Amino acid sequence: MQSVKAGTRPPWVGFAAAVWVGIAAGNSYCFPLYSHSLKSVLGLTQQQLTILGVANDFGENTGIIPGIACNYFPPWAVLLVGVFSSFFGYGLIWLAITQTLPHLPYCLLWVALVLAANSSAWLGTAVLVTNLRNFPLSRGTVAGLLKGYIALSAAVFTEVCTMLLNGSSTQIVLVFTLGIPIICLALMYYVRPCTPALEPDPSENAHFIFTQGSSLLLAVFLLTTTILKNSLNLNKTVSYAFITIMVILLLSPLVIPIKMTLFPARKKTIRPVESSDSLDMKTEPLLTTSSSNTNLSSFRESEDGSDVNLLLAVGEGAVKIKKRRPRRGEDFTFREAMVKADFWLLWATYFLGIGSGVTVLNNLAQIGSSLGFDDTTTLMSLFSFCNFLGRLGGGAVSEYFVRLNAIPRTLWTMVTQIIMVLTYLLYASALNGTLYAATALLGTCYGVQIAIMVSTSSELFGLKNFGLFFNFMQLGNPLGALLFSGVLAGYVYDTEGAKQGGSTCLGPTCFRLTFLVLACVCGLGTILSLILTLRIRPVYQMLYAGGSFRLPQTAGH
Repeated sequence: MQSVKAGTRPPWVGFAAAVWVGIAAGNSYCFPLYSHSLKSVLGLTQQQLTILGVANDFGENTGIIPGIACNYFPPWAVLLVGVFSSFFGYGLIWLAITQTLPHLPYCLLWVALVLAANSSAWLGTAVLVTNLRNFPLSRGTVAGLLKGYIALSAAVFTEVCTMLLNGSSTQIVLVFTLGIPIICLALMYYVRPCTPALEPDPSENAHFIFTQGSSLLLAVFLLTTTILKNSLNLNKTVSYAFITIMVILLLSPLVIPIKMTLFPARKKTIRPVESSDSLDMKTEPLLTTSSSNTNLSSFRESEDGSDVNLLLAVGEGAVKIKKRRPRRGEDFTFREAMVKADFWLLWATYFLGIGSGVTVLNNLAQIGSSLGFDDTTTLMSLFSFCNFLGRLGGGAVSEYFVRLNAIPRTLWTMVTQIIMVLTYLLYASALNGTLYAATALLGTCYGVQIAIMVSTSSELFGLKNFGLFFNFMQLGNPLGALLFSGVLAGYVYDTEGAKQGGSTCLGPTCFRLTFLVLACVCGLGTILSLILTLRIRPVYQMLYAGGSFRLPQTAGH
């Protein structure tokens, strides 16, 4: 395994660069921005479009290879693969939408979507793995922030699409084709390993609070301006001003390294040991003054002799040393983790929660249209905003309670899945005025569960192979999309549409059965989350004894 040399500088420059790469990595969340063009231009049915949505989810969450690559190659090499994936994947989609390549085979379009969305896996894995290793003592906060910025990408690209491109789906796909590679190529040098702090630093907490505040301000700004754009006729000058403010807010994490450069903190100096008295204060008085040197020498000789005898015995085969299997909280290999019940419980809870949530995300435009909402960009922005709040809040809140009372983060997974059950029932009722509330609740719960999974997998199974673990967990997303969205939601929608005599379905019956099934799915997820929380409570009491995270002795970075 290649050892990537860590830099000695603070990791905040890399974190600021990771924010922009994270925005680029969220391109797969923008499928609703151009899905209607794919359907109309290529003449697709709703089920065919839903299967393309599955391709998008499959590409986004197939990150096992990027996870392995993070252990063998530097971050810039992993990012470079994402750059090529985005360019060729979205480039082919752009050629199809503009009819530059007419009659593009459906299977080739499916592959192009997988390739395009897979850029998210490469870009997101590179920044997440690098920054969790750079900030090992603040995993929940870092995971929530970076995953939060990735969630905001849909709102950022929606802002660009509505303010600059007049809602043109062909132009937004062109932005994905060219803009994402340009951003990543410009910033890949700064996303790199740095020497992590192994002791709590109060200034680091203050920096994270500032970053959380600026990201929250960005999220509120994006939601507000999207609503204003849809309700008012804004001129070009105002639109450009909004874009400028958005860029400034995205650059706000750079304030931290600039501040650290201009006003460097004074490093605490440790007074060297100058006398035997100071040494005695730190050691047990096991040896008398008169015989200390003799006893210490004989102790070392006997210790060295026993070590030599043990090594000789091992070499001759008389003694066999059995390698101890890692305990939860230490670094696991993938094979060692797969035989653990906690690994599969975490995967199952994520699959049931996120797999059901992505069904609504993929069909959000059609859900709104079936209930008489013509403008679905507001729904998309609302989901993106609340998804961001969930990721940011899930990381911060779980970090607070895990340090306060060593409460496992998966408790919040259970709470959000209970709320999701009620949310799906609210969707199924189709009561007037409930669509926005249900979308907001679902987006929040969706975001919380993503942040919790990332942090929990790193705490239970270590950071050494973290990229592989969390990407394997994310396979629950495309599998859920395939089962609940591609098979269930697409079939129910087309069946109801056929009953109405057309390909378009209108009314609450278009998705009601789907929502009722999803409510049952999340009910099962709630039970599994409770079981997992009870099982790993002792692990968290060990890791967070004393209110701060303890790095296991065998943990790798």
